[in-house]
Amino acid sequence: MNKKLQSQFSTRQYMLSKDFEIYLYNDTSLTKVNTHSHAYYEFYFFLEGDVSMQIDDTLYPVTFGDIMLIPPHIPHRPVIHSLNVPYRRFVFWISQEYCNHLIQLSPDYAYLMQYVQTNKDYLFHIDKITFYSIQSKALRLIEEMQSEHFGKHAQISLCVNDLVLHLNRIVYKQKHKKRSGEELSLYQNLCTFIEEHLDEDLSLERLSAEFFVSKYHISHIFKQNLGISIHQFITKKRLYLCREAIIGDMPITKAYQTFGFGDYSSFFRAFKKEYGISPKECQDMQLVKLDKD
Repeated sequence: MNKKLQSQFSTRQYMLSKDFEIYLYNDTSLTKVNTHSHAYYEFYFFLEGDVSMQIDDTLYPVTFGDIMLIPPHIPHRPVIHSLNVPYRRFVFWISQEYCNHLIQLSPDYAYLMQYVQTNKDYLFHIDKITFYSIQSKALRLIEEMQSEHFGKHAQISLCVNDLVLHLNRIVYKQKHKKRSGEELSLYQNLCTFIEEHLDEDLSLERLSAEFFVSKYHISHIFKQNLGISIHQFITKKRLYLCREAIIGDMPITKAYQTFGFGDYSSFFRAFKKEYGISPKECQDMQLVKLDKD
């Protein structure tokens, strides 16, 4: 992860901003944080570390890809078991007032907050493909907050709203799997399955076996709905995640292997065709952009 986007950990437990703050922490010497609570909502997006989160009297072990939402006035603290690996996480604070503002725009923004407060269910295990989409949005928000771009404040608001709605959608989908699956068409179910399994084999044979329909029918409905082949659809999805991961400072080799490309040469050709530049050029452009900011 690019060091320019990281923040030095502070024991400050109050917001400097009226609405929201976000930090990317990478700690190798932090040993203890006292129990505390906030007047705002606190999100954790966990990247790495041998840690648990204590909320009230319950200890929650956390691993890569977990997200946690702690409502206002709930006592909590991280319990650091070991620093053999760094303790890395995003921390996103958002005020009750800003949440109320979002709810006025749409009640959909409130689902996650209301769910957590009603069910006392604070921890959500997220698959790594979905988590990378959260990471991408979090990094984009931090990058925008550190920039001096025209329209910066308007873009920041869009980024925050997008991140909050994205988190609501993820949890809503987790809690309504059966009903959503019943209501979706075969085409929509295929798209959802593909997006959730981009790091796996997605051959027509695999999809045919998963959905009990012929591979020729699957090919037909994708061509009918999108005008492109299912192979092109999968490749575009994988390339987008690879690009976001590379921008987020993931090594290129790890990125193409993580998102289902079998070898570098096929990944390189597809990336160059889709974006007009090589993966290395994409990575270098991001580094130059951060240096200028």
